Amino acid sequence: MDHAGLMAAQSKSQSQGRACFPLKSRLVFFWWFPVLCASLFFGGCAALAPENNVVRTIVTQPVPEMVDAKAADFGLIGRVSVKGGKESFSGGVQWHHRERGDEILLLSPLGQTLAQIQRTPDGVFLTTSERENYYAADVENLTEQVLGWRLPLMGLQYWVQSMSSPATAAAMDMNIDGQVMAIRQDGWTIDYLAYSTRVPIETSKSGTALPRLLTLKRDGLQIKLVIDAWNAGNP
Repeated sequence: MDHAGLMAAQSKSQSQGRACFPLKSRLVFFWWFPVLCASLFFGGCAALAPENNVVRTIVTQPVPEMVDAKAADFGLIGRVSVKGGKESFSGGVQWHHRERGDEILLLSPLGQTLAQIQRTPDGVFLTTSERENYYAADVENLTEQVLGWRLPLMGLQYWVQSMSSPATAAAMDMNIDGQVMAIRQDGWTIDYLAYSTRVPIETSKSGTALPRLLTLKRDGLQIKLVIDAWNAGNP
C-alpha cells in the first residue's frame, strides 16, 4: 500500500448526537448534561473511593429527645443526578442548612436556577424558574409532586455529613479507619464512595473527612450527589 493509501486507511470520522426529552413538569432538566459530563461527574471521584472494606456494622435506635433535632449548620456546592423517578434531573445544587431552615437551589448546567426549595418553621415552599409557587408540610411529598422525585431532606441533612438521623433506627457500615461506608435508614440505602479532607473550620466535623460522592437508593429511585465544596456560607 502506498503512502497515500495508508493515510486514507488511517483517517476516521466521528459523529455525535444528543437528545433532549421534555419533562412532564414545566422545569427544563437538560437530559444531555449527564452524557457530556459523565466522566467528569463520577469518574473523577473513583480514585478517591475508600479502599478499606466494611469491618463492622453499628445498629442505632431512635433517641426520643432528639426526634426534632436538626443537624449542625453547613453549606455545600455540588452536582446532583436523579434517575428512576417520574422525572430525571441532572445539574448543580447549592444547599444552605441552618437550624431554623434550609435553602436549596437546583441549577441548570449553565447555572440558571430551575427550582428553589425553602424549609421554614411554617412548612416547605418550592418556587420554579417560571415563578410558580408550591407549598407542602414536608419536602418529600412536595418534591415528588412538583419535580417528580422524592428528596429526603430530613434524613439527608445528617447523611450528607456521614451520620444517621437520631429520629429513627439505622444501620451503619464502618471501615477499618472508622469511616462510614453505608447507612440504611427509613428505607433508604446511602453508599459513600469518596471522601474529601478539605472541610471548613465551622462544620461539626472539622478536621475529619466529609463525603465527596454518595448515592441514595430507595424503591428504584437513585440520587447521586457530588460535593465540590463545603463552606459555612450564608443562606
